[in-house]
Amino acid sequence: MDDDYEEDRGWGEDVGDGESDGGEDVVGDPQEVLRECLEKFSTPDYIMEPGIFTQLKRYFQAGGNPEQVIELLSQNYKAVAQTANLVAEWLILGGVKVTEVQAMVENHLKEMILKNFDPKKADTIFTEEGDTPAWLTEMIEHPTWRSLIYRLAEEYPDCLMLNFTIKLISDAGFQAEITSISTAAQQIEVFTRVLKTAIANFLQGPEDWNKSVREVAKMVCHGQHTYVYSQVLLAVLSQETRGGAVVKRLSQEIVKCAQESQHDVTPITMALNGAAGYPQACQALTSMLSRNALNPADISVLFRNYSALDPPPIDLIRTPQFLELLVDALFKPGVKLNVEHRPKYVYLLAYASSVCETWPKKGVASSKLVNKEELKATERAVDKVSTICSTNKGSTELIAELSILYDYIKVPVVSVGVVRWVEVTVLEPTYFQLCVESTPTHLALLDEVAGCHPLLHPRLLNLLITLFESKQDALEILVQLELRKMLLDRMVTLLCRGCVVPVMKYIKQCWISGETDISLIRYFVMEVLEAIAPPYTNEFVQLFLPMVENEEITGSMRGDGDNDPVSEFIVHCKAHYTVH
Repeated sequence: MDDDYEEDRGWGEDVGDGESDGGEDVVGDPQEVLRECLEKFSTPDYIMEPGIFTQLKRYFQAGGNPEQVIELLSQNYKAVAQTANLVAEWLILGGVKVTEVQAMVENHLKEMILKNFDPKKADTIFTEEGDTPAWLTEMIEHPTWRSLIYRLAEEYPDCLMLNFTIKLISDAGFQAEITSISTAAQQIEVFTRVLKTAIANFLQGPEDWNKSVREVAKMVCHGQHTYVYSQVLLAVLSQETRGGAVVKRLSQEIVKCAQESQHDVTPITMALNGAAGYPQACQALTSMLSRNALNPADISVLFRNYSALDPPPIDLIRTPQFLELLVDALFKPGVKLNVEHRPKYVYLLAYASSVCETWPKKGVASSKLVNKEELKATERAVDKVSTICSTNKGSTELIAELSILYDYIKVPVVSVGVVRWVEVTVLEPTYFQLCVESTPTHLALLDEVAGCHPLLHPRLLNLLITLFESKQDALEILVQLELRKMLLDRMVTLLCRGCVVPVMKYIKQCWISGETDISLIRYFVMEVLEAIAPPYTNEFVQLFLPMVENEEITGSMRGDGDNDPVSEFIVHCKAHYTVH
């Protein structure tokens, strides 16, 4: 108790010192001052309030009676905080863990603060105390209270006290926590620090980079000023030899997020990519990107520019939004292109995906070198495969075209088009009702894409997950089960092509959630055990071993000895890995 008293007194003295200048300024009417002070002294537990010393000083300077203030503070002392401490001590004595008691108190306090927070009263902290309160500096050292500040800052973005606290948190080195806080976007110093941390984290290749991008994009898209500032910075960094390509990808992902939020950022994108130096191409691209739709007139303008002897920079047409529009126009079933203009669409997509530019070094007087060696072959591949994909052919009709598809699917841009075509086709509600093969031709093509193009693995897995989780109520139960087994076969193929951890994480999540039939988990485990062999990575073992050890999943797959695949895998893992 003595220690607590000394601590409180010391804090009070600090506050008093900080306020001595302001404390001399007494309101002209002493009676009004006395009335205000007595009103405050009459509230419960006012003696525990941070502003108690300021009010006492005002009260005595206005001629207040010491006996009256002592009586009021004593009578209205309810000891709420001390009672809470006493109850907490009783709980600990009763056997509850200290951490659990602390969590109870903190969570209750958080709920009360969130319920009763008044931004106007919070802002008076600085007007009354004149300096950063010691308790606020101490408060931001704890994760629990920082998370509370973040929630309040989102709810009350105009609160000065909260904005200042966000800056304190950033100054204290916790800027990585506030990437998704819009309040951070209002202070250039804090925003710059947070953006720098976010870019550095992205360059390190985070495991869940998609989530990381979304958080950064939310902050960057807070306003036009933050968006322009960030994209200019990223545009400069993207010119760097080391890490420049990764930064450019981050910039493109932010553009995509902005467009999904219905922001037209095309003028900013075009201003930063050097398009202004090529007015015809710039105008044609801006027109299409702003409307998010292609048109023959603008495509013809771009075709003329890029088939000229001195074409504009290739980066202009490598804008992801434009490439996606081209892929959709050529590969999406049912899209009708004018026969006269179709070759221009094909040429532009082939040019953007196969031509390589080499720019001279600074100070060297020579023009850029444009390597078009792969252009003709890519153009031919895009033309032939897109002709097949744009027509609504069933699985049976496709068999005659398989040799062409397998030949050209090795071309990266063609594989992207094929995946887009398959996505649109198999996501049709009636697709599996009309399908008669055990493995539809469209999905069999994905196995080939998985083997040729590792960068498309995340997109393939997302499609398989969507199909696996889709409702197929029009099919009989047993047919639905067989369909999901076939999709699990595709996931195992994807796993064997190198997409190991993402597939494992998804299946483990299905098992833990309990929403997937256990026979399907068993089928997956059995197929994987037949396909794998040591050595294994530690991460793979941590994900897969719990499923293999589970009696409900593999109980029926085990033999009497240790010669079955299940027992062999368990014995091997126990002998060579530390299992958590």
